[in-house]
Amino acid sequence: MYQMDVKSTFLNGNFEEEVYVEQHPGFVVVGQEEKVYRLKKALYGLKQAPRAWNSIIDAYFIREGFMKCPYEQSLYVKVNFGKDMLL
Repeated sequence: MYQMDVKSTFLNGNFEEEVYVEQHPGFVVVGQEEKVYRLKKALYGLKQAPRAWNSIIDAYFIREGFMKCPYEQSLYVKVNFGKDMLL
């Protein structure tokens, strides 16, 4: 059995919709206090971050020949050299 950890997981995702955030206190641009930021990438703590990461990793596994389990969406299966690989 092997395991791995993807560093900066949630920072790699792209959004399906536009996401805006308010300027953080201490980083407010003087004279532009009413403006907000449009995010280009996911950030930790955003509710959209896990979904953005999942769309990337899902596409990767499918490209590599894995099939998504119809009963458990986070389980991927691939037969490799006659043995089942479960992710």
